[in-house]
Amino acid sequence: MGAPLAEKWNPENEPAIVGAGAVTLVEGSSFCICTPAGDLGSAGPNGLFFRDTRILSRWDLRIDGEQPDPLTAMVPDPYRGTFLGRLSRRFGRTDTNLLVQRERRVGNGLREDLVLRNPGAEPTTCTVTIAVEADFADLFEVKEGRVQPRGERRAQSQDDRLFLDLHWLGTHRGAVVEAPGGAVAAAAVLGSGAGSIRYDALVPAHGQWSTSLLVRPVVEGEVVEPSFPLDRPEGEALPARRLQRWRETTPIATTGDDSLQRTLQRSQQDVGALRIFDPEDPTLAAVAAGAPWFMALFGRDSLLTAYMVLPVDRSLALGTLRTLARHQGRTTDPVTEEEPGRILHEVRLGVDSGLSLGGGSIYYGTVDATPLFVVLLGEFARWGAERGLVEELLPHADRALAWIDRYGDRDGDGFVEYRRATDRGLQNQGWKDSWDGITYADGRPAEAPIALCEVQGYAYHAFHARAELARWLDDDAGAQRWSERASALKAAFNERFWLPERGWYALALDRDKNPVDACASNMGHCLWSGIVDSDKAALVAEHLVSPAMFTGWGVRTLSSDMGAYDPVSYHNGSVWPHDNAFVVAGLMRYGFVEPAQRIAEALLEAAEHFGGRLPELFCGFDRAEFPEPVPYPTSCSPQAWASATPVQLVRTLLRFHPDLPRERLWVDPVLPPAFAPLRVEGVALGGGRVSVEVTDEQTLVEGLPSGIELRREPCPLEYPFPA
Repeated sequence: MGAPLAEKWNPENEPAIVGAGAVTLVEGSSFCICTPAGDLGSAGPNGLFFRDTRILSRWDLRIDGEQPDPLTAMVPDPYRGTFLGRLSRRFGRTDTNLLVQRERRVGNGLREDLVLRNPGAEPTTCTVTIAVEADFADLFEVKEGRVQPRGERRAQSQDDRLFLDLHWLGTHRGAVVEAPGGAVAAAAVLGSGAGSIRYDALVPAHGQWSTSLLVRPVVEGEVVEPSFPLDRPEGEALPARRLQRWRETTPIATTGDDSLQRTLQRSQQDVGALRIFDPEDPTLAAVAAGAPWFMALFGRDSLLTAYMVLPVDRSLALGTLRTLARHQGRTTDPVTEEEPGRILHEVRLGVDSGLSLGGGSIYYGTVDATPLFVVLLGEFARWGAERGLVEELLPHADRALAWIDRYGDRDGDGFVEYRRATDRGLQNQGWKDSWDGITYADGRPAEAPIALCEVQGYAYHAFHARAELARWLDDDAGAQRWSERASALKAAFNERFWLPERGWYALALDRDKNPVDACASNMGHCLWSGIVDSDKAALVAEHLVSPAMFTGWGVRTLSSDMGAYDPVSYHNGSVWPHDNAFVVAGLMRYGFVEPAQRIAEALLEAAEHFGGRLPELFCGFDRAEFPEPVPYPTSCSPQAWASATPVQLVRTLLRFHPDLPRERLWVDPVLPPAFAPLRVEGVALGGGRVSVEVTDEQTLVEGLPSGIELRREPCPLEYPFPA
């Protein structure tokens, strides 16, 4: 397959940039990228995608051979787009416009309702054509701009249907286009996988003409049930009902700051749009990593997103945990990097699985998802998970912890390391997983095996979380054992990773156990996990908000003083919202309130420049250099953990920390003045929902479950692991 896949997939090498003004619609594992006019075009990354395969690469509308001039494109719902255009027409002695409206809904394919409106005084006739093509390209090919023809592509027409399919390497993918009342024709060129649909339309004076079309995926010969069938009103469709329920049950925030309110509303809408439902159990919802390129389950992304949105919906944590538990590693496979107990990195369902990481549908090459699985289970319990659910998932948590011992710490030094098993896997397996994401201060890339600082923090967090679960389940011996494991790891970490001459923690330990001495944002995650010794925390905080790290919009991934620094790189100087959310939580945990507020305010102000939607990342230029945050060219938006970031920031500023197994809740807000007053209604807690209202005079908590003690004070530093 040429170069190692990890390098081909690396976002730094990605040429396929979605065009300016492109519209993205998303629902579950289906998404569509199109022009502002609604066309897909015949080149570039546009298309209709289903389960990581492009099932339409062309869907272009023409009226009498002309392309309508686009007037506007609107996205009232994540899955629904309205495209309005016009064609100048001569009616008798006057010129007027033929209005063209395309209503598109994406979900298990595509439904398009086409309406032509004639404001003129005379009827008009026109020929409506839609050019259709399907290349069935793999998502990775499209993303990287290297689509190659393969297999046998066919197009066949029958009555008002066009059948497009591809046979290759024993697989069959296809699409059926249904065009009631249309003249359907397959392209004469054999193997083109193309066709056309034609309507001879009569548009009455001051009236309209309309038709509807449906595109349905075909997987292994089976036509997929459409989400928006032609014979059913949109409101009855499953995606519409799911979205409506999400909007009705998620928290409502009202605040004195209109920008914050818009950002929180957008955040919750985007998380709802990125939910993916398990086809084997549709009651289980997890969160896809991001649109457009990562509409799939990613272990690390889904776990951290579910953690951050616990105040919004606890069911996402349960769905994520159950889904990942079902796919937890059972055997050893160097190609997919599966190992017993390991939590997956990503699931891909595309036709060309050879292009996916590890060459299969599931790839396991991540070092942090496995401890984060245990972290999320512990936090899920603290927010009020039923005992039976915790007991159901506990064996999977123990298998994950066993993986840490047997495979995560192969050399027995007490630290969790990674090294890819083959050249098809990711070279770096933490969240900074680009090939050059882990470097020394002088810019040299570190060599594996690599022990990342934040991963040791995640392991520490996981050990303590398991100890707390043991206490809850009356296993005192287990609680003692896991607490001792956590204490031993914390002592070893602070001895080996701390760089006293620098005043910060090493980014990692390299293959020779030498410190990778770059100053990076990862140590902010160490604050969040609680693995940092109290006497070192002030220096860490000082560096995180220093001019070399803090841009005025957020904390850079890498200090500008480092050799590998590049403000337009993916991981070496850019600003990642989710990264900042955990930096803020870490600073707040250790009592550094003002720096935490400063970063939170900056990041939420940056969101306003992105229309209230924080992107996956943005460039790390200093605020003094440019008056607005500079977008990163291939950033996903919406992206799961970026969408969850505003929720996590507000939770941190509220200092909202539940511990329902011990029947207590800490709430002690430190909102910046600009964000007050603030009222949040419908925060998910236990089996119900509570409201929190913060004014200059007081903090009110309403709807607290019976028997829960409200503590109006900062929770202890050791939370969530009280002695």
